[in-house]
Amino acid sequence: MIAVENVTHRYDGRTALTGVTFRVGAGQIFGLLGPNGSGKSTLFRILSTMMVPSQGRATVAGFDVATQSAQVRFQIGVVFQSQSLDKKLTVEENLRAQGHLFGLAGAVLRSRLEAVMERLGLADRRGDLVQALSGGLRRRVEVAKALLHEPKVLLMDEPSSGLDPGARRELWQHIDDLRARQGVTVLLTSHILDEAERCDKLLLLHQGRVVSEGTPAELKARIGGDVVLLEAADTESLRERVAQRFGTEPMVMDGFLRVEIANGHRFVAEVVEAFPGAVRSVALHKPTLEDVFLDETGARIAE
Repeated sequence: MIAVENVTHRYDGRTALTGVTFRVGAGQIFGLLGPNGSGKSTLFRILSTMMVPSQGRATVAGFDVATQSAQVRFQIGVVFQSQSLDKKLTVEENLRAQGHLFGLAGAVLRSRLEAVMERLGLADRRGDLVQALSGGLRRRVEVAKALLHEPKVLLMDEPSSGLDPGARRELWQHIDDLRARQGVTVLLTSHILDEAERCDKLLLLHQGRVVSEGTPAELKARIGGDVVLLEAADTESLRERVAQRFGTEPMVMDGFLRVEIANGHRFVAEVVEAFPGAVRSVALHKPTLEDVFLDETGARIAE
């Protein structure tokens, strides 16, 4: 449904994307995950036809984003990170104005309005002014706008931005429902880890390059063990001793010694016994997507 082939983009001599390649299958929820400045927003602008890549090619539903942008726009619904609603209009008025932009009118527009408001739980709020809605409800109106012309692909830039955990869960219930009922393909950008976990597949981006690609489970499996954080009086000294004794390559991060190792609980007992008094505190957890990104780049996603 979406194909990106060797896309590179430059701004005034600065390279924002370098040789990015990936594919998104029909009906997938696909996430672009990375910190600010990783190239997510540039890629989003290219796929939403707001920008033409310097090199390479991108297609949506078979149409080229650079040479067939008008056709692409009828295939996509776009939810931007910043709000695009008119706060002084009601929910229905915002949706009706969007329908007119796509040439919808009369019975067809009325039918689409009813369907999209019902699907997103907005039917009883149709007469409410947008300025009176909560952040979660406004986000649902944004999604309703994007779906009014029945696109095949939904592009969402940081969809949970500014939402509390409850509104975020509610939004994702609607996204899952759209995919299940209508087969809509969803591509989203995010730096939120629990949001990324809900994607079928992820592309990890760092400094404009693809770091890794796979399902959340596949990516985390690459760590191949547990992650142990050790707090010590002399972190650098402990790093050297742990590396020598256990044959690992610990990393000092935020004042802690970070160790990736199988059977972490056993390692914790052994390291405390081997170096009595050297370890002040211990934390143990299974690998997360943050750990994968840190392992691949030495940087954090939430920078």
